[in-house]
Amino acid sequence: MSFTNYLEAELLDHVFGNSAYSAPASMYLGLATDVAEDGTVTGEPSGNNYARVEVTNNGTNWPAATAGSKASGAVFTFPEASGAWGTLDTFFISDDPTAGNILAYGALSVEKTIGDGDQPKFNTGNITITLD
Repeated sequence: MSFTNYLEAELLDHVFGNSAYSAPASMYLGLATDVAEDGTVTGEPSGNNYARVEVTNNGTNWPAATAGSKASGAVFTFPEASGAWGTLDTFFISDDPTAGNILAYGALSVEKTIGDGDQPKFNTGNITITLD
């Protein structure tokens, strides 16, 4: 998983005393065909009951990091698709349910075609954030 330029700058400014970064109370998990380091999202589904998944930013959903790594602590489930969302291979975390700043992104372990009736989800521990 990679941080976007936006989050990298916010964290650097926070750690090195320029300005404090306030973590969002909720984050939003999305799916797409690509996300660039500048935070540009390509191929995020639209319609057919697609919506980013709201994840409360707390210690239950994001338990404490160990050894430079943090893994998701809960199951994150998208709404059931009411039509095709397309073939998706990227996930991302945003600070807004429809726009906002993309904070981080990563490749899905397997490209997935989402069709009518599918309900994508990330199981506990499936999202891992690592700093090295």
